[in-house]
Amino acid sequence: MRLFRSVGHYFKHTDLYLLFLALCCSGFGGVLVYSATRSMDTNRYIVVQLVSVGIGIFAYILMSMFDLEDMSRFWKWFMVLNILFQLLLLTPLGAEDGGNRSWLRFGNSHVGIQPGEIGKLLFIFTFAAHLEREHDRMNHWRTLFELGLHLAIIFAAVAVPSKDVGVAISYIFIFVIMLFGAGLSLKWFAGGAVVMLASVPFLWKSLTTVENGVVTYHYRLNRILVLFDPSIAPEIAWHTEKSRLAIGAGQMYGAGFLQGKQMQHSNFPGKHTDFIFSVAGEEFGFIGCVTILVLLCLLILRLFYISYTANNTFSAVLTLGIAAMFLSQTFENIMMCIGLFPVIGITLPLFSYGGSSVITMYAALGIAAGVRMREKPSWLR
Repeated sequence: MRLFRSVGHYFKHTDLYLLFLALCCSGFGGVLVYSATRSMDTNRYIVVQLVSVGIGIFAYILMSMFDLEDMSRFWKWFMVLNILFQLLLLTPLGAEDGGNRSWLRFGNSHVGIQPGEIGKLLFIFTFAAHLEREHDRMNHWRTLFELGLHLAIIFAAVAVPSKDVGVAISYIFIFVIMLFGAGLSLKWFAGGAVVMLASVPFLWKSLTTVENGVVTYHYRLNRILVLFDPSIAPEIAWHTEKSRLAIGAGQMYGAGFLQGKQMQHSNFPGKHTDFIFSVAGEEFGFIGCVTILVLLCLLILRLFYISYTANNTFSAVLTLGIAAMFLSQTFENIMMCIGLFPVIGITLPLFSYGGSSVITMYAALGIAAGVRMREKPSWLR
C-alpha cells in the first residue's frame, strides 16, 4: 500500500503534461522509425527505439527526484568529468560513423553511446551553476571571459575528438540562450555579432585553397555553399535534394504509411535518424509535418514556462538550457531537411532513432519536471 501511495503521490506532483507530450512525440517517432527501416528488412531499430523510450521514462522519473541545486557546488568536478567522458573517443572504444568518431562502442556489438549527446546535459548543469555563481557580476568583461572559456573548453572537448561539429554547434546555441536568460546585457550580444561577422572572411580564407588558379573549398564550407548552388558539390547536395523531394511529394496528406517511394524504395542514408522529418513529410504530408512542429513547440513552450516559474536562478537557467537544447536541435534538423541549413548530422528530438539521444532527452525532461515539482507556490511569486 505504501508503494502505491508513493507512486500516486509522485504522479500527482510531477509534470504529467510534459511527460504526455514526450510520449506523444515518441509514439509518432516510433511509427516513423518503423516505416523508415522497413526497407532494411530488420526489426532491430524499432526494438532499440522502444527499449530506449522505456529506459528514458525511467530516467525521467529518476532525474525528477534529484534536486541538482544541492550538487551545483561541485560543478567544476562535473565539468572535468564531462571533458574526460568526451576524451574517451580517443581510446579504442571510440568508433567512426558517417565520418565522425562520435560513438563509444562496446565490443563487436551495435550497442553504443554518444558522449556528445550526454555531454549536453552535463554542460547545461555546469554552466547553470557557473552562471548562478557569477550572476551579480554577469556584465563584467572578466566574468564574460570566464564564461566564454567554459564554453570553449567543452566545445573543443566535443569537437576535436569526435570531429562532429554538428553536435558541437548545439552547445553554442545553448550557451547564448542561457546567457540571455541569465540577464546578459544586449550590448554584449551586439558586440559578439560584430566580432562573428568580422571573422567570416578569415574563416572563409582558412577553408579555401588555390592551386594553379583552381579554387578548392573545404568540405565543411561546401556544405554551406551547396545550399545556394548544388552543382558545387553534388555528392553533398544529394542528401538535401532527396529530402526536399520526399517532403514535396507528400503534399497535403502524404502517400500513406509505408507508401513513401523515396524512403521505402531507396537506400537513403540517415532516413531513420537525421532525416526522419522527411519520412513524415512524404508519408503523412503537410499534416504530419505540422503535427511534429506542434508537439515540439508545445514541449518547448512548457519548458520555458517551467523556467519562468522556477524558485531560484540556478533552476531557472538550468531549465532554460534544456529548452534551448530542444529548440536548437528542432530548428537545425528541420531546416536541414528542407534545405535551408547545412547537413550536419543532428537528430530530431524524441522522433529520430537513437538510444543515446532518446534517453538523454527524457533525462533532461525529468530534470525540468523536478524543477516544476519544487517551484514556488503561486502566492509567493
